[in-house]
Amino acid sequence: MSDSIVGRKSFEFAVKIINFYKKFSVEKREFILSKQLLRSGTSVGANIREGINAQSKRDFIHKLSIAQKECDETIYWIDLLFETNYIQKEDFDDLKNDATEILKILRSIIKTTKANNS
Repeated sequence: MSDSIVGRKSFEFAVKIINFYKKFSVEKREFILSKQLLRSGTSVGANIREGINAQSKRDFIHKLSIAQKECDETIYWIDLLFETNYIQKEDFDDLKNDATEILKILRSIIKTTKANNS
Protein backbone atom coordinates (compact mmCIF):
# COMPACT_ATOMS: atom_id res chain seq x y z
CA MET A 1 0.00 0.00 0.00
CA SER A 2 3.07 2.24 0.16
CA ASP A 3 2.70 3.21 -3.51
CA SER A 4 -0.69 4.82 -2.79
CA ILE A 5 -0.61 8.17 -0.99
CA VAL A 6 -4.09 7.70 0.47
CA GLY A 7 -3.20 4.13 1.43
CA ARG A 8 -0.08 5.26 3.26
CA LYS A 9 -1.82 8.19 4.97
CA SER A 10 -4.77 6.05 6.07
CA PHE A 11 -2.43 3.38 7.48
CA GLU A 12 -0.46 6.01 9.43
CA PHE A 13 -3.76 7.46 10.63
CA ALA A 14 -4.94 4.03 11.82
CA VAL A 15 -1.72 3.58 13.79
CA LYS A 16 -2.24 7.01 15.35
CA ILE A 17 -5.87 6.14 16.22
CA ILE A 18 -4.82 2.84 17.84
CA ASN A 19 -2.11 4.54 19.90
CA PHE A 20 -4.56 7.29 20.90
CA TYR A 21 -7.13 4.67 21.92
CA LYS A 22 -4.62 2.76 24.04
CA LYS A 23 -3.57 5.94 25.87
CA PHE A 24 -7.11 7.34 26.09
CA SER A 25 -8.72 4.20 27.49
CA VAL A 26 -6.10 4.01 30.26
CA GLU A 27 -6.11 7.73 31.16
CA LYS A 28 -9.82 8.51 30.84
CA ARG A 29 -11.28 5.06 31.50
CA GLU A 30 -13.83 5.74 28.75
CA PHE A 31 -14.50 2.81 26.46
CA ILE A 32 -17.73 3.38 24.52
CA LEU A 33 -17.01 6.55 22.54
CA SER A 34 -13.34 5.75 22.16
CA LYS A 35 -14.15 2.27 20.81
CA GLN A 36 -16.37 3.91 18.16
CA LEU A 37 -13.43 6.11 17.18
CA LEU A 38 -11.16 3.06 17.05
CA ARG A 39 -13.56 1.14 14.81
CA SER A 40 -14.25 3.89 12.31
CA GLY A 41 -10.69 5.26 12.31
CA THR A 42 -9.12 1.90 11.49
CA SER A 43 -11.85 0.99 9.02
CA VAL A 44 -10.84 3.82 6.67
CA GLY A 45 -7.57 2.20 5.68
CA ALA A 46 -9.05 -1.29 5.53
CA ASN A 47 -11.65 -0.12 3.00
CA ILE A 48 -9.04 1.76 0.99
CA ARG A 49 -6.96 -1.41 0.80
CA GLU A 50 -10.02 -3.32 -0.38
CA GLY A 51 -10.55 -0.60 -3.00
CA ILE A 52 -6.97 -0.88 -4.21
CA ASN A 53 -7.64 -4.58 -4.81
CA ALA A 54 -11.06 -3.98 -6.36
CA GLN A 55 -12.29 -6.17 -9.18
CA SER A 56 -13.73 -3.30 -11.20
CA LYS A 57 -13.98 0.49 -11.31
CA ARG A 58 -17.46 0.22 -9.84
CA ASP A 59 -16.15 -1.92 -6.96
CA PHE A 60 -13.27 0.54 -6.49
CA ILE A 61 -15.68 3.48 -6.20
CA HIS A 62 -17.89 1.50 -3.82
CA LYS A 63 -15.01 0.59 -1.47
CA LEU A 64 -13.61 4.11 -1.46
CA SER A 65 -17.11 5.47 -0.81
CA ILE A 66 -17.31 3.28 2.28
CA ALA A 67 -13.88 4.56 3.36
CA GLN A 68 -15.16 8.10 2.84
CA LYS A 69 -18.18 7.44 5.07
CA GLU A 70 -15.98 5.87 7.75
CA CYS A 71 -13.61 8.83 7.61
CA ASP A 72 -16.48 11.29 8.02
CA GLU A 73 -17.80 9.22 10.94
CA THR A 74 -14.34 9.34 12.51
CA ILE A 75 -14.38 13.12 12.30
CA TYR A 76 -17.77 13.07 14.05
CA TRP A 77 -16.32 11.06 16.98
CA ILE A 78 -13.25 13.32 17.16
CA ASP A 79 -15.50 16.39 17.27
CA LEU A 80 -17.75 14.82 19.90
CA LEU A 81 -14.86 13.80 22.14
CA PHE A 82 -13.42 17.30 21.90
CA GLU A 83 -16.70 19.10 22.57
CA THR A 84 -17.31 16.96 25.66
CA ASN A 85 -13.80 17.69 26.97
CA TYR A 86 -12.53 14.14 26.66
CA ILE A 87 -9.59 15.13 24.45
CA GLN A 88 -7.23 18.07 24.51
CA LYS A 89 -6.98 20.62 21.69
CA GLU A 90 -3.57 19.32 20.56
CA ASP A 91 -4.86 15.75 20.06
CA PHE A 92 -8.06 17.09 18.51
CA ASP A 93 -6.20 19.25 15.98
CA ASP A 94 -3.79 16.46 15.07
CA LEU A 95 -6.45 13.78 14.56
CA LYS A 96 -8.95 16.06 12.85
CA ASN A 97 -6.37 17.49 10.44
CA ASP A 98 -5.26 14.01 9.39
CA ALA A 99 -8.83 12.75 8.97
CA THR A 100 -9.87 15.83 7.03
CA GLU A 101 -6.90 15.48 4.68
CA ILE A 102 -7.74 11.82 4.01
CA LEU A 103 -11.40 12.70 3.47
CA LYS A 104 -10.50 15.35 0.88
CA ILE A 105 -8.22 12.93 -0.96
CA LEU A 106 -10.92 10.25 -0.99
CA ARG A 107 -13.53 12.68 -2.31
CA SER A 108 -11.16 13.77 -5.06
CA ILE A 109 -10.32 10.18 -6.07
CA ILE A 110 -13.98 9.19 -6.14
CA LYS A 111 -14.98 12.26 -8.16
CA THR A 112 -12.16 11.77 -10.67
CA THR A 113 -12.82 8.06 -11.04
CA LYS A 114 -16.53 8.66 -11.63
CA ALA A 115 -15.75 11.34 -14.23
CA ASN A 116 -13.30 9.06 -16.04
CA ASN A 117 -15.69 6.13 -15.88
CA SER A 118 -18.55 7.87 -17.71
